[in-house]
Amino acid sequence: MRQSLLFLSLLFSTLVFAQTQTDSIQLDPQKQINAAQRLLSGNYGSAVTVGAYGEMLYNQPEGQNGELDVQRLVVLFGYRFDDRTQFVTEIEFEHVEEVFVEQAFVNYNAAPNFNIRGGLMLVPMGIINEFHEPTTFNGTERPGLDNSIVPTTWRELGVGVTGRFNSISLGYQAYLFNGFKSTQADGEGGVEGMLSGSSGLRGGRQKGIQSTIDSPNLSTKLDYYGIPGLRLGFSTYFGRTQAEDDVEELDGADIGIAMLGLDARYAYQNFTARGQFIHASLSDTETYNDLTGSNLGSALQGWYLEGAYNLLPMGKRQKLFAFARYEAYNTHASTAGDLAENEAYDRTDVTTGLTYHIAPGVVVKGDYQFRSNASDTSDVSDRLNFGIGVWF
Repeated sequence: MRQSLLFLSLLFSTLVFAQTQTDSIQLDPQKQINAAQRLLSGNYGSAVTVGAYGEMLYNQPEGQNGELDVQRLVVLFGYRFDDRTQFVTEIEFEHVEEVFVEQAFVNYNAAPNFNIRGGLMLVPMGIINEFHEPTTFNGTERPGLDNSIVPTTWRELGVGVTGRFNSISLGYQAYLFNGFKSTQADGEGGVEGMLSGSSGLRGGRQKGIQSTIDSPNLSTKLDYYGIPGLRLGFSTYFGRTQAEDDVEELDGADIGIAMLGLDARYAYQNFTARGQFIHASLSDTETYNDLTGSNLGSALQGWYLEGAYNLLPMGKRQKLFAFARYEAYNTHASTAGDLAENEAYDRTDVTTGLTYHIAPGVVVKGDYQFRSNASDTSDVSDRLNFGIGVWF
């Protein structure tokens, strides 16, 4: 019994002293890091590092009952094998009932500014997919663009390289991933489609769960940080979707994907701004829709602009941002064959509210969303949102 208590005490002490240090509220986008980057950079001197982030939300659509939800709680662990080799994993609990592995990869520092990674990793497309910790973005909910077009949280199994060329202020990432799963047998002699007009590619995420792979997909991102306060990103994703063995030979079982993304983040004194543009061109959607009965569009496109101002004096530990974001995103930006564009999929959200950082790593949020679409026969409810987020 005494030995067990001693072991538990030592384990607790190890975890306490190996926790990642909470960063000050970092406005400079050139210095912002995400949870995995914090683990990779923060566990020198300790074999094990732990951290977590989570958010609890209240959503009140106009004219409907509100919903309270522990939307997610993510526990992070990092382990340093030696000075070059580390392992990072994130275990996510969604809505108190679902458990997922969000990331699990090995990082090997092969040379200065050159790392080789392999495992379950985030696809580097846009801003939110990599920087989705609740203290890093304004708004209770993530932007709609980063739900319908960039299917956040988008992660897949793969291998790749990452690093920086500091002499030219350029960061790089390049990975080979398994692709989206587009079709599977429905058990009744037919074919089930995983992709749709409303949610685009989101239903095809495999998330490392017994993932089907036929041909690998290429994902890249470049980040430029040579101008003070400014960070620019250019992302690409090319390849084809994956289909199960018993249906992959059918005409229309898979589609081609070419996705491009541009993003920008800027900070100057109390002012911050960000913007993003994503375009995805999908090929062979006509035959895919014929096979599956789906209504997948041949192009997905969206963008947003956001500005925020800290209402508290500079230098204070607490920060209170008033922000506004305008976004437009369309999962039927174009269609192929006889499929008509559904105007209900052409959506516009205007979000305005407050983000109150009461301490580094703790945020309270409130906002109102004016939501609409281009259809005369479809209506979308405006929504009031509140949330509490933590990251340590």
